[in-house]
Amino acid sequence: MAATSSSDSDSGRAESNEANSKWLDAHYDPMANIHTFSSCLALADLHGDGEYKLVVGDLGPGGQQPRLKVLKGPTVLTESPLPALPASAVTFLMEQHEPRTPALALASGPCVYVYKNLRPYFKFSLPQLPPNPLEQDLWNQAKEDRIDPLTLKEMLEGIREKAEVPLSVQSLRFLQLEMSEMEAFVNQHKAKVIKRQTVITTMTTLKKNLADEDAVSCLVLGTENKELLVLDPEAFTILAKMSLPSVPVFLEVSGQFDVEFRLTAACRNGSIYILRRDSKHPKYCIDLSAQPVGLVRVHKILVVGSTQESLHGFTHKGKKLWTVQMPAAILTMNLLEQRSRGLQAVMAALANGEVRIYRDKALLNVIHAPDAVTSLCFGRYGREDNTLIMTTRGGGLIIKILKRTAVFVEGTGETGPPLAQTTKLNVPRKTRLYVDQTLREREAGTAMHRTFQTDLYLLRLRAARAYVQALESSLSPMSTTAREPLKLHAVVQGLGPTFKLTLHLQNTSTARPAVGLQVCFLYNEALYALPRAFFKVPLLVPGLSYPLETFVESLSSKGISDVIKVLVLREGQSAPLLSAHINMPVSEGMAAA
Repeated sequence: MAATSSSDSDSGRAESNEANSKWLDAHYDPMANIHTFSSCLALADLHGDGEYKLVVGDLGPGGQQPRLKVLKGPTVLTESPLPALPASAVTFLMEQHEPRTPALALASGPCVYVYKNLRPYFKFSLPQLPPNPLEQDLWNQAKEDRIDPLTLKEMLEGIREKAEVPLSVQSLRFLQLEMSEMEAFVNQHKAKVIKRQTVITTMTTLKKNLADEDAVSCLVLGTENKELLVLDPEAFTILAKMSLPSVPVFLEVSGQFDVEFRLTAACRNGSIYILRRDSKHPKYCIDLSAQPVGLVRVHKILVVGSTQESLHGFTHKGKKLWTVQMPAAILTMNLLEQRSRGLQAVMAALANGEVRIYRDKALLNVIHAPDAVTSLCFGRYGREDNTLIMTTRGGGLIIKILKRTAVFVEGTGETGPPLAQTTKLNVPRKTRLYVDQTLREREAGTAMHRTFQTDLYLLRLRAARAYVQALESSLSPMSTTAREPLKLHAVVQGLGPTFKLTLHLQNTSTARPAVGLQVCFLYNEALYALPRAFFKVPLLVPGLSYPLETFVESLSSKGISDVIKVLVLREGQSAPLLSAHINMPVSEGMAAA
């Protein structure tokens, strides 16, 4: 009876936890044999049928070959081998032609493999790097049998320790061989050309010229030789190349390549670098006190996870906003975006099996997984909009669906005052000047307040008088009538004797257009000449500024300038709706004469 009651209470507790949870347990397979990182997961409608599939770049542990897997629901749809370990997987639109199905890009080794409709479409290889000249000379001597393999090994080891240019893969493989294998390796490879090839460490996408969700995107690659490359989505040529002080491991982008964009790279030296358009080197730098383990952009805030078991929030200019301490080490991070509610939050998987969801530094939700989670991905899967996909350290696959009634509420995070309140402020000692000023304010406080109020009233009076004078002399660029709310701004360009006069006329009404308006110029005809002193204004749409251009010719040879008065009238009425005075500059040619 006791055992029965215990089992009943456990099942009841589990049902209660499931009812209170914001997630539905859709699938859990501890033997799925999927080993990957968050950067190698992608969700996309690969066939254009509205059915979103999961793309996995599997690392192939235990000596197995890395593989590209595509999952539909809980089952593996297709599986193909990869020549090297995958670094990242993204989906993007390459062109505007119909049907608009996204392409899949998988970074592996020095290459990017592009698939369309899950078929190989294009292979982009990183450009080769110039080899070390000393290394090249040694292999040339080995080719001519002027040095033996043992001498070659000793000299290559000296180059590896001192040279700034790293050795090629051929030389590194040679240095790993035993004495008995060296001669055969040299005879086999001495005639080959030395090639030094870098590899891709991270990859993401950047919109080309539009911010729409279905706009064409460029590929952004981070390489082992401390460079960022932006690739054209159609020709796969290098559009831009940027240098970094260290090797990038995480990338975040915002903006459009043809307009304005910002690249944020977290590097192996524990720093985060921010680059903008047309900048070959970083514009801002954020120095972390530990190595980064994740980088996510939430709206305009950069959220960085570090090996010190903490999350940090920074602005795009590198200013630190907040820090949240985690109960365990952070394994991976990713973005949670619930479009229906306009929510963006960061997900952090911890070594203790928790997945924590934060908006800024407020804890929204905690998910307890049966094993430590090593990769996260949130988005549309199948036909469900809000699906969370997780893979565990043991190769398991977990799929959860966010309930449609779920609302993330702040306040479930840490309670109590922030840690900053416990820090004592370094208050300076009171100086003699501070004490004297305090005594003076205490004794003459009433007189000081009266003096301040008198100066404030005088300032308000002078501002009111200046405003009335501007209205009386028609110097205000705003219409004072409620029926025709207009705004006028004039710009004079040129050195003379011919000036370009541009009037910017704007209808400040919220909904009603302005029609039947005319512009008239009043000026001294002995000093100035205008091709047209009177012209009609087109229909003014509310909120838009309309430029009206004309030319003014200065006729005076004595360097005299005058005022030109601009009147905006209603057709058939003599009273102006708006008037302004334009102080014309002195003609440079006349003044020199």
